[in-house]
Amino acid sequence: MITPAFFIAASAAVLFGLGMMHLVFTFKGPKFDPRDPALKARMMAVSPVISRETTMWRAWTGFNASHSFGAMLFGAVWAYLALLHPLFLFQSFFLLGLGLLLLVAYVVLGKVYWFSIPFHGILLATVLYGLGLLAYFV
Repeated sequence: MITPAFFIAASAAVLFGLGMMHLVFTFKGPKFDPRDPALKARMMAVSPVISRETTMWRAWTGFNASHSFGAMLFGAVWAYLALLHPLFLFQSFFLLGLGLLLLVAYVVLGKVYWFSIPFHGILLATVLYGLGLLAYFV
């Protein structure tokens, strides 16, 4: 039988998987390189206004990695709670609301700033999360 916790865990697994793929693409292969090699060279040479201690390329890599960690953390924590402590999770309006808020924020970012694959993946995760909430509260 499919339970509300299953939907939340499935949502979390989708986000964890997206975060893991993003982390791999950050450090392996050219997926996040600019199509223009001259732009990458400039990013490796130019510092952001905030500090000369890094370059735009190093900052870009760090932002991508930390973004991956955030998605993976959400996935790991919400899957853990859904599968091993569902009563705790479903009795916490704070955690349920926080999870929904994060997913909706990612959907907005995905629609406005990213491309179709992460957007659709995050949309799927949000729908699964919503189904978990509906299954529990309705």
